[in-house]
Amino acid sequence: MERRQLTEGPIYRTVFFFSLPLLLGNILQSLNGTINSIWVGHYLGADAFAATANVNNINFLVFSLTFGIAMASSIVVGQHYGAKRYDEAKRVIGTGFTFFLLFSLVITVLSEVFATDLLGLLHTPKSVMPYAVPYLRTFMITVTFGNLYNFITMALRGAGDSKTPFYFLLVSVVIDTVMNPVLIFGLGPFPKMGIEGSATATLLAQFICLSCLISFLYYINHPLSLRVKELRYLLPIPNLVKLMTQRGMSMGLQMMVASTSSMALIDLVNTFGSTAVAAFSASMNITNYISMPAMAIGASVSNICSQNVGANQWDRVKRTFEAGLVYNLVMTGALAGLVYLFNKDILHLFVTEPAVVQLGIHVNDVTAWSFILFGVMNILVSTVRSTGAVLFPLLISFVTLWVIRIPFSYLFAYHLGINWVWWSFPISFIVSDILLFIYYFNGGWKRINLNKLYGTGEKMEESH
Repeated sequence: MERRQLTEGPIYRTVFFFSLPLLLGNILQSLNGTINSIWVGHYLGADAFAATANVNNINFLVFSLTFGIAMASSIVVGQHYGAKRYDEAKRVIGTGFTFFLLFSLVITVLSEVFATDLLGLLHTPKSVMPYAVPYLRTFMITVTFGNLYNFITMALRGAGDSKTPFYFLLVSVVIDTVMNPVLIFGLGPFPKMGIEGSATATLLAQFICLSCLISFLYYINHPLSLRVKELRYLLPIPNLVKLMTQRGMSMGLQMMVASTSSMALIDLVNTFGSTAVAAFSASMNITNYISMPAMAIGASVSNICSQNVGANQWDRVKRTFEAGLVYNLVMTGALAGLVYLFNKDILHLFVTEPAVVQLGIHVNDVTAWSFILFGVMNILVSTVRSTGAVLFPLLISFVTLWVIRIPFSYLFAYHLGINWVWWSFPISFIVSDILLFIYYFNGGWKRINLNKLYGTGEKMEESH
């Protein structure tokens, strides 16, 4: 059980090697999505491409909710693991697995029944509906396998293992990437399925990946795999479900706050014409890659800190936070620096029109460096969240995005020009960092009593 403890060893080495698989995984997923979009957009047409975009909006809504709960579960697993309460960690696994299975099945059934209505709520164009409806119905079957896979991989990370999830993610990406053109065009013995082939490829990849991952964990006798006598843990424990749901909803809402603010910004930029939209979209594609190290480091900091919170090693929590800040400065700063050095060349990968490129260069000049501040924000949130403190980061996110960034952008952009939209990024990140540092040094997030919060195993069983 103790072979993957994150409560000992060199801090900087631990953070780096734990983050690396997460970073590579983020890159793989982004490339996989880009390649699949190329197959659909280039060979099935604009309506098919628009169909995938509409379905992705629905999928992101589901993902926002389930991701938060899976992340909350990984933190609870990490805290128990660090405290060497291994049986309690298995109870979290059992409760979480059943919860995600039932929740995902309900979502799938509702999506199948109300597919047309859901797409109608998004004002999906009539020309897109013949592609979007079958794509949605096929794609949403993957929700069950995808949610269970995400839950298990996050639980593994909470237990100190970031490598195993990466290996199986690699398997999933290879299958999805290879099978997309095969099923879209009907290559070899496979039928020609069009846009449904793209969704089916993802379904196959998720199913095979999940099946192989579970089989592998039992084959190696992984510490978190449930044995025959422990299958009773699959019966959900009400207070655990409540705890994970409350925390998970806060994390999910934080993602939704960010996504809705992005939609509001795009809506504003749309009013300035196609050149502005194209430049902004190209810049955001680039900054998406700049922010990847910060996202990976933040997730690592959360997992490492949660174990040390459980072990009551607050000095290691502090040093993990500091290591995260240093790596963010080095890695995110290096990527931002590359953007400044090769700004025009990188933009040419996305757009070629001179006016769009010129505006895109300016957008990057204003925003690229600010993602170092975004990384600081992400590491602060990840650190305090390792104790289960999720409400305050949610409130700060809402304030900085919907009280500062969006009103600032609309007010100044309409009166002084679109340039103020770009400046809303560094300004909102600065405010967020200041508020989070105040909360971090205040120390309220540290006041946690695991025994009081979770109780003993016997008390948890009585709650059935």
